[in-house]
Amino acid sequence: MNASSDLLSFKNYIDGQAAVPASGQYLPVYEPARGVQYAQHADSTVLDVDAAVAAADRARRGWASMPAEQRADWLRRIADGIEARLEEFAAAESRDSGKPLALARSVDIPRAVSNFRFFAAQAELFSSECHEGNGRGLNYTLRQPLGAVACISPWNLPLYLLTWKIAPALAAGNTVVAKPSEITPCTAWMLGQLCAQIGLPAGVLNLLQGRGAEAGSKLVTHPRIKAVSFTGSTATGSAIASSTATQFKKLSLEMGGKNAAIVFADCDIELAVEELVRGAFNNQGQICLCMSRILVERSIWTQFRDAYVARVKRLKVGNPTDPQSNLGAIVSEQHMEKVLSYIALAHEEGGRLLCGGERVELPAPFDRGWFIAPTVFDQLPYNCRVNQEEVFGPFTALMPFDDEQQALSFANGTVYGLATSLWTSDLNRAHRMAAELESGIVWINCWMLRDLRTPFGGVKHSGVGREGGLDAMRFFTEQKNVCIKIMGFSARA
Repeated sequence: MNASSDLLSFKNYIDGQAAVPASGQYLPVYEPARGVQYAQHADSTVLDVDAAVAAADRARRGWASMPAEQRADWLRRIADGIEARLEEFAAAESRDSGKPLALARSVDIPRAVSNFRFFAAQAELFSSECHEGNGRGLNYTLRQPLGAVACISPWNLPLYLLTWKIAPALAAGNTVVAKPSEITPCTAWMLGQLCAQIGLPAGVLNLLQGRGAEAGSKLVTHPRIKAVSFTGSTATGSAIASSTATQFKKLSLEMGGKNAAIVFADCDIELAVEELVRGAFNNQGQICLCMSRILVERSIWTQFRDAYVARVKRLKVGNPTDPQSNLGAIVSEQHMEKVLSYIALAHEEGGRLLCGGERVELPAPFDRGWFIAPTVFDQLPYNCRVNQEEVFGPFTALMPFDDEQQALSFANGTVYGLATSLWTSDLNRAHRMAAELESGIVWINCWMLRDLRTPFGGVKHSGVGREGGLDAMRFFTEQKNVCIKIMGFSARA
């Protein structure tokens, strides 16, 4: 559609300034809690991709040659700018994605600030190796920036995950072309405005709005893009891997999850219930790390199930700006229909509905919003479709198990391997199980306890590569070994 003056308009940010799309076309942006369009964003094409990559390519040498301390200072200026406008960013994130305002204010936007500050420090501390060769030679490793890189982020944690990619790429000396999700474009646009206001050098960061199938696909295959960092669905990650295979780009793919929590009888049941309710339904269950399968040792099955369901029933679905709302709206009507279709499938596969299972109707002005009640099933086979496929919504299934081996079999019995949450007071069991679980992250007696220094990512269909800390900095650099022979060396007796 053509631009409309009656709507908020999110343009591209290219070469240090706002840029209208080359086609003049825009796509609608909806407010999930009200189910109505409130904005529009640029529908970028290959012409916009070319312009953004060209800007990043022009800026790469100047940014890479800038002392690390100066790059770090720019990242801190961005962090300070977001923090100074935290309420504005949080309100925009909540409106754009449907999540509770309290969540955006306490988690999403502060984490975006932390991402920039953390990697600012990494820029100043980043180092490489040196190997002395028994007096005959010296080897040292250069870790050099790649050039222009692509960062593609999803709709569930828009600014949080966008900055998780941008910050290390910039810290390592690369220039960036980033594409946020077309479903939640608002805070990316605001980030571009902020960068323009503080005077970030032109071309260092470029933000492209648009569809993944158009702008995203053109970006990842662009010959001047040296690496792609992507978070999103396994299907899209697979398409990126296939389309770039012959170009030999560096790829970091953080994809889907079908995460299991394993609850043993010797755990703190009250704590496990509280944390795993949060772990299943935080952000309406729209986090790749959410626990969508909860495995419970049979001896405490009834006790845990009843306490868990009672706690879920106390959750409030409502207006995202209401401080009392625990769950807001599903991000889009299409995604709401997908989640509802899995609830219907759970019934077909023999599951017993314990709570939820329906769309929530709220009074005006939220009567057209996309709300789903937090939903819990049991009596579903561990290998049924609902327990194998990623629902990515306020849905979880409870399953009993008899012993460690059965718990491992159930937990590992999917194509995914992102995260597991293990609940036990037996330290030996905790170590034993952690070593056997097929997932990139194992939390013991907790969920979503994050340290930005640690490697983040999954195995199997959940991902390729790791993000976070030194892993992110190393991904965004190329290693080069330099060997210097020490002249005049002679062997000693």
